[in-house]
Amino acid sequence: MARPHEARQVAESFGEDAERYDRTRPRYPDALVERIAATGPDVLDVGSGTGIAARQLQAAGCRVLGVEPDARMAAFGRSHGVPAEVATFEAWEPAGRVFDAVVAGQAWHWVDPVAGAAKAARVLRPGGRLVVFWNAFDVPPELADAFNAVYGRVLPGSPVSLTTRDAYPTLAAIAADGMRGVFGEPEEWRFPWQREYTRDEWLAQVPTFGGHTTLAADQRAALVAGIGAAIDAVGGRFVMGYTTLAVVAAA
Repeated sequence: MARPHEARQVAESFGEDAERYDRTRPRYPDALVERIAATGPDVLDVGSGTGIAARQLQAAGCRVLGVEPDARMAAFGRSHGVPAEVATFEAWEPAGRVFDAVVAGQAWHWVDPVAGAAKAARVLRPGGRLVVFWNAFDVPPELADAFNAVYGRVLPGSPVSLTTRDAYPTLAAIAADGMRGVFGEPEEWRFPWQREYTRDEWLAQVPTFGGHTTLAADQRAALVAGIGAAIDAVGGRFVMGYTTLAVVAAA
């Protein structure tokens, strides 16, 4: 089975609707942004996408350069004030540039974890940090079974599903293993938070999830309809519990 970073069709599919991605994907906790910014002002954002994390870091006083393999996502980011170069991180040429922090928000699993750690080490100043992080969510119990039933009905036997928090420790462990060959023992930061969603707010985000971007239009429509009906059945809104999980290595 292909590892996430080898699934390039999925990895480079998010620009299909960059505006929706930027509008609906959650931001990152201020506490995380502040800890990154405290490392130093020059930040390289790997898999910068539409610039969600980069803009938060810019607001905290950082100078951010993005590296993004999807030209459509990079163009959206540039149009919103985030300079970005189009390349995979593994192939990107630093041209002698160095940074205080290398970060990746919701993107490091699309990077080869060993080659990515080695590239990060090359471009970090002494005392800098590699910080890779994900917004992991737990579907509330009153919706989990209903959501799973929708996926089972619409996509029987498919690995595509709603990613829950259970998947993210695995991604974090893979990232940490890749770092250990280059850096010292990585540490983990966790930031719990919650967000309330209306039915329409959640349904607007669903098409942006990994694997969902490559589904046929009728499959996506059926998923959205089924998930919407499940949310309607619990009153049309719900609270999602998040944990922003970061794996951190020091240069």
